Amino acid sequence: IMQRFLFRSSIHKHVNKRFLSATTYGDYDAVVVSLARTPVGKIGGGLSSLTAPQIASHAIKGAVERATSNSSQFNTNCIEEVVLGNVVSAGIGQAPGRQAVIYSGLPISTPVTDVNKVCASGMKSIMYSAMSITSGYRNCMLAGGMESMSHIPYYMPKNTRSPGLKLGHAMISDGLIQDGLWDIYNNAHMGNCGDICAKNYNITREEQDEYAINSYKRAAKAWETEGIMDTEVIPVSIQNKKGAEPTIISKDEEYTAIKYDKVPQLKPAFGKAADGATVTAANASKLSDGAVAMILMSGKECRAKGLTPLFRILGYSDVCKDPVEFTTAPADAIPLAIEHVNNTTLKNSNTKITLDDIDYHEINEAFSVVALVNAKILNIDISKVNVHGGAVALGHPLGASGARIVGSLYNVLKTQNGKFGCASICNGGGGASAVIIEKL
Repeated sequence: IMQRFLFRSSIHKHVNKRFLSATTYGDYDAVVVSLARTPVGKIGGGLSSLTAPQIASHAIKGAVERATSNSSQFNTNCIEEVVLGNVVSAGIGQAPGRQAVIYSGLPISTPVTDVNKVCASGMKSIMYSAMSITSGYRNCMLAGGMESMSHIPYYMPKNTRSPGLKLGHAMISDGLIQDGLWDIYNNAHMGNCGDICAKNYNITREEQDEYAINSYKRAAKAWETEGIMDTEVIPVSIQNKKGAEPTIISKDEEYTAIKYDKVPQLKPAFGKAADGATVTAANASKLSDGAVAMILMSGKECRAKGLTPLFRILGYSDVCKDPVEFTTAPADAIPLAIEHVNNTTLKNSNTKITLDDIDYHEINEAFSVVALVNAKILNIDISKVNVHGGAVALGHPLGASGARIVGSLYNVLKTQNGKFGCASICNGGGGASAVIIEKL
């Protein structure tokens, strides 16, 4: 893939970014007209009393309210289908996505599909929705993702009280680790894969710590700059005991929970420093709760409803490699997504885009080393990656993060006056997904 991509890049120079003007989107292009996310709550934090579907209902309501406020012709009946990412569904109850739709007040007739592509689930929900629109199957979709890591249960072994085990103690296992954070192929925590990646690509502990600190500082700067995060985040009202005022969660909870002087002092979280382990609790993503929703339409439907699109989905990709190498999979997905843009959206155009035409990147910070290594492989300027901070500073609610970084990417393009952006995210099992967007 890389050789083919570099060859194409050597042929096609910088795209003339005026060739796609603010009014240029086709009838069957997939455009996003509204987006909203909840604040990302720390595990056991402000959102922990809500299940994933309950959290998602707030994001859905937020996206719908933003669309209806921009057009009197849009209402919930316009949404033909919902696709939501969710990773660990144990204990939530049947059909989590359906619960979110019903709790949000969407019509009872709205079809729903749940997606589990591990960390890429939320992004894949956007991709599936875009496919439905560009094929002409749907005119309007709602996509997103949700996770309450606070609600993931502990498991008892399936063979408890089965023949051969009628008496005696049984061990419980943590569902969050078992179904969310464990490399089943190598019987190791995914953090161990981060350590292996850092060794293989000579990325030091100091580089990872510096990157993590910058992620926190970028997130703090974005939150402290008036209005920047309002593009993404809607407040969540948590009902308290009868008579008590509701608690309003309006900001991400993690980005202020950092002591910079302590970062270099932390021990590695998944191995021993003597063995070369470098991933720590500070330079890894944080266990979190949160949800994201966005409304996609065909260009034709967008015009018919009198809505102004925020951005359009130009192309996307999925890749897989050896499970232990999932950390570097985005470096394969990004050029493949660019190739998909050139072979589909720009198929009949004389101008093609290259990696150099991507103004900003969101590379999900499963670990600091993930952003660092993929930027290193593709020679991406790290200052153009995760400009408003990433999962290290904000948190990583598994099923929501893939959608969160697409919304964050749009916000960066908006605030930084960019045109093209790429969001990419690795996922357990050796995979990754990437989406290319154009701000309109």
